[in-house]
Amino acid sequence: MGFLIGFVWLPPRDGRDQGLWAAICNAAGLLQSAPASQPIVNADYPVTRVSITPQMLDGATAESVGRGATLALRCTMCHGARGLSEANSPNLAGEYPVAIYKQLADFKSGARASAVMAPLVGGLSDADMRDLAAYYAYLPRPSGDGASVNAAPGIVADGAPLRGIAPCGACHGELATKAGAAWLGGQPVAYLRGQLEAFATGARHNDISGQMRNVARAMTPQEIDAASRFYAENF
Repeated sequence: MGFLIGFVWLPPRDGRDQGLWAAICNAAGLLQSAPASQPIVNADYPVTRVSITPQMLDGATAESVGRGATLALRCTMCHGARGLSEANSPNLAGEYPVAIYKQLADFKSGARASAVMAPLVGGLSDADMRDLAAYYAYLPRPSGDGASVNAAPGIVADGAPLRGIAPCGACHGELATKAGAAWLGGQPVAYLRGQLEAFATGARHNDISGQMRNVARAMTPQEIDAASRFYAENF
């Protein structure tokens, strides 16, 4: 009886005509219908257009690597002759090819802003970007001597579940790599710190579904510094 009285007295929440079952559920708080006129909110900035699958760049040929090596000659000033930077630019040697391809495509589309990279990638075709990704993935990663290996800080090993932060290794690792996520070991600490800060402020926004922005916004400056130093020193 109380339910029937409540249903009669409580009108549908959105003021629209509904079917009987939908109206009952809505009045009981079990169903919330979206207004038919609700506009779709689109970002007011370019977003990534790359559809990623883990196998999208598998099977690169020697010809593709060779073409990438020729294209990479214009990249050496920042990324080094063998993909190892001495200018606080990212190291590309041994990077996952999907990660390299995605960033090149985002630079070209404007989803990732860079006054340096934008003119360099403007004339690249899709095949060129795939060849560059194949070449840099072919190069050996930087190797440490093991002397600087430190225990991972909590934010890297465990994340911070109460703040919605997953462990960094859940995406950026050897065993649990997420398609499109970069290999971070040995990257310059200034570069890593700068990118986390850019994600936190929204200045960088080419992460799919905003996952890196959500993580970085919830990190403290101390955690950003600790994570950056760990990946820079352990590889």
